[in-house]
Amino acid sequence: MRSLVHMRHIVLLGDSILDNAAYVRGGPDVVAQLRDRLPPGDRATLLAVDGAVTADVARQLARLPADATDLVLSVGGNDALGHVGLLQRRAQHGAEVLEWFDAAVAAFADDYRRLVDALARRGPSATVCTIYEGQLEPAMRRPARAALAIFNDAIQRAARAAALPVIELRDVCTEPADYANPIEPSVQGGAKIAAAIVRQVLA
Repeated sequence: MRSLVHMRHIVLLGDSILDNAAYVRGGPDVVAQLRDRLPPGDRATLLAVDGAVTADVARQLARLPADATDLVLSVGGNDALGHVGLLQRRAQHGAEVLEWFDAAVAAFADDYRRLVDALARRGPSATVCTIYEGQLEPAMRRPARAALAIFNDAIQRAARAAALPVIELRDVCTEPADYANPIEPSVQGGAKIAAAIVRQVLA
């Protein structure tokens, strides 16, 4: 039996990518599937909250269990959704659209960088996740993919600066069945996310 000193306590922070119970129709959510994949004695706690934006995670960190060993953060999708109207705004030229998104991501990047710095200072190992692309209606998929890439660049840069590993959710949830609706993970998607967390944390 492993020593209690070596037991892991994984804490999930962020939004509905990790807090997806409301979307799986009674099926297992991400944290339940994560617990099923952990070695005996290891634990997982859900602090992520459906609907959270980056600035909300500070309140989740305030509830961090004292024995947490590993933090997993998935947030930013709702920040990006707050700017979805930019995809439908009429522009005079293509560069103008890029300027709009550059301004939109600037505030997010500042918030996210401060959050990642706070994670890195807490002591437990931390991993961050990118924003996946969802299963949007066909007309929105390509522009949304390009817009999300700008937000994901901010996530990747903040993670590199803090020397934190990244789970690339765009490579995890790749099938229509991974989504319960256009933007929330299904049971299948949650299983893939849980497996990716286990691969990263237990590596």
